[in-house]
Amino acid sequence: MKKSLRHLNLPPFLKNKRLRNISLFIAISLILGLVIAFIYNVVIGLVLLILASAGLTYTIKELNIVEENTTKYVTDLSYLVSRGERESLLEMPIGILILDDDHRINWVNPYLQPYFGNNKIFGKSLEEIAPELFDLIQENWNEDEPFEITWRGKHFTILIQRQYNTIYLMDITHYADVEVKYENEKIVIGEVYLDNFDEVSQSMSDQEISNLRNYVTNKLSTWAKDYGVYLKRIDADHYMIMMYVQALREIEADKFNILDIIRKGTLQQNFPITLSIGIAYGDTDLNQLADLAQNNLDLALGRGGDQAVIKPRDGEARFYGGKTNPMEKRTRVRARMITNALQELMRTSDKIFVDGHQQPDMDCWGAALGIRRIAQMNNKECYIVFDDKDVHTDIKRLLDKIDDYPDILDSIVTPDKAVKMATDESLLIMVDHSNPNIGVAKNLYERLINRIVIIDHHRRGEDFPANPLLAYVEPYASSACELITEMFEYQSQSADPINDLEATVMLTGIVVDTQSFKVRTGTRTFDAASYLRSAGADVDEISSFMKENPNNYMAENHLISLVNFVDDNLALITAEDDVKYDSVTAAKAVDSLLSIDGVEASFVVYRRMDGNVGISARSTGAINVQLIMEALGGGGHLVAGATQIKDKTVAEANEMLTEVIDQKLFDNSNNKSDE
Repeated sequence: MKKSLRHLNLPPFLKNKRLRNISLFIAISLILGLVIAFIYNVVIGLVLLILASAGLTYTIKELNIVEENTTKYVTDLSYLVSRGERESLLEMPIGILILDDDHRINWVNPYLQPYFGNNKIFGKSLEEIAPELFDLIQENWNEDEPFEITWRGKHFTILIQRQYNTIYLMDITHYADVEVKYENEKIVIGEVYLDNFDEVSQSMSDQEISNLRNYVTNKLSTWAKDYGVYLKRIDADHYMIMMYVQALREIEADKFNILDIIRKGTLQQNFPITLSIGIAYGDTDLNQLADLAQNNLDLALGRGGDQAVIKPRDGEARFYGGKTNPMEKRTRVRARMITNALQELMRTSDKIFVDGHQQPDMDCWGAALGIRRIAQMNNKECYIVFDDKDVHTDIKRLLDKIDDYPDILDSIVTPDKAVKMATDESLLIMVDHSNPNIGVAKNLYERLINRIVIIDHHRRGEDFPANPLLAYVEPYASSACELITEMFEYQSQSADPINDLEATVMLTGIVVDTQSFKVRTGTRTFDAASYLRSAGADVDEISSFMKENPNNYMAENHLISLVNFVDDNLALITAEDDVKYDSVTAAKAVDSLLSIDGVEASFVVYRRMDGNVGISARSTGAINVQLIMEALGGGGHLVAGATQIKDKTVAEANEMLTEVIDQKLFDNSNNKSDE
């Protein structure tokens, strides 16, 4: 029907369906009216017929005009839209690239053409004309959302329409530059502290102190000027610094060389001074930045000093320096103050829980028994939280001995039971660790998170609890047992003294952690050992605790047989991936390698009992194994460290370790060449 109407010579308006229907309705109404008029009166009918004919002629004419105008409007509008589309494609500030199925260029708009230079690109492969852009498009071909790329020094947002083989590119270089400038100009606040200025200056004359202070200030001022850092001295051993993030990046690229400059320069003057630096950024609130910078400085000091800790508002901390052994700052006065503070906290608590680390060693158990005894001296209930999973042979022997001490046995509880026993007035003391993630009682920690005391000899890590009631962290101490032994001097002499088993276990902890007084041993270590020996520590029992069973002894020797020597001064054990080893056995194996002539550091990579890959490291002090382990997510001391790696094979973990060792030794060799 429609096709037949198109071929008829009809007035234009009748080709419009709606106008045609209206016209049909009017025609029928008019015909019915004329018929009725003629029936009623012929004269009236003729008059109406003449009027109807004139009106119909006029209506048809006007409707034709309306139709023509409408058609012209639509035609003109279609032309404008079509022309706008063409001009938009040609002139809009968005690049349009159309490819065929073989990734040949069918068309680009004039906006995008200059990015390809003066090359004739139509019909050529995009891979040939712009291989970098082709690779980026191929990598993101299945992306449905816009994404950002960098191509030929420009930043683009790209949207791919796969069904049309069309790529839209918007140049956002200006906005990217603004964003980079904004990031670079964020404020950085830092605290600089002279670690041992008071100790060094005690034996110096006023003139020597003035010369030393001027030397340090001049070096810091020169360093600050070189990097565009604002430096302000607050007091004799404390400075404040402010800078932009861009300056911080440049300083980090140079590995905070000011640490080496001050350490080496003052060492040459026979007055060795080291710096600790805490830096914070990433927040618009300067007060919060200042608080975070102070926390980062505390973290640097807690890790032994001579290092910089950089931590954004929401991010992970980065560490630089820490190449020297921490200098001993502990005094008898500090030990007494800590002891008095701990006693006061115990008196205000209804129950005390001692939380050691997972897979406890003798130092952990000795510290726990020592805290339990101190609590008893202050007439407080104390419970040792213990999980009997993966217990080494020395701890098994200890547990057998504890069977003969019912009062100690009754104070040992499981983590689940400890949570049920705890109240809001209970106190949790973390010993031999400061990381809640490696503690035995994670749920108990969360239950008593506002009632935490930490006694540890390891360097503080990033996961250090936020607000402990008391923190006694001394990274230069040999062991947690040494720290706790000193506390007995300040306890009531009328209370029940430490018993033979407790003294023996605590002395064993010191012996194990110092490798029989060969590493991390100071005068205070021997003082503590002397006290424990006089308190009844049994040397024969210590030897019995430290004995290996045949299986562990054979496993240890087997690990040693797998050793490879790297550069003559590094010993590396790579164990089998399908054999699991006890962590203590692995540690003893790597310890023994240091007895080999020329070996300055030793490492073992092995499969742990829990299925993760473990890495244990030891050093004579010439190589900082703590920095190596921290780079792999672990921690420790300059001479001892460890880490765990999940979802990796032993070979993969060994490759990761080797890369970090190469990097750290390269950095160390550069530092030595600067001396």
